[in-house]
Amino acid sequence: MAESGKAEVSADAVPATVRGAGGLVALEGAVAVTVAIVLVVRGLLGHDQSQASGYGTAAWFGILGGAVLAAGIGLLLGHRWGRAIAVIAQVLLLPVVWSLLTDSHQPVYGGLLGVVVVAALILLFVPSSTRWMAREYGAE
Repeated sequence: MAESGKAEVSADAVPATVRGAGGLVALEGAVAVTVAIVLVVRGLLGHDQSQASGYGTAAWFGILGGAVLAAGIGLLLGHRWGRAIAVIAQVLLLPVVWSLLTDSHQPVYGGLLGVVVVAALILLFVPSSTRWMAREYGAE
């Protein structure tokens, strides 16, 4: 009986891979929210906004970054809903990585972002993560 109790507890445990992905996704979201704050501060300090709207870009980064940050925190806390947002964010960041590596001539930033994005995707789709996610739907 004690063994079945252990099996139930371990079956409900959040895999380290999910928590690792949550940490990476939360980091991405935190960076985006930080960029939003910097853009608002720059706008308030009177920096030139004739080329692009700092406030509009800040709103974009704040909303999307906030959602990604929430998804990462959700995964860290073991909430399955965070995985969908995290996967979509990683897939949408892949073209950004490519652009940084090629057209933007920013290989350092592209390489760093690429490592984070690919690592998060791998952690989100390894068997332990998919089994954990499938348990919500009664799959074993």
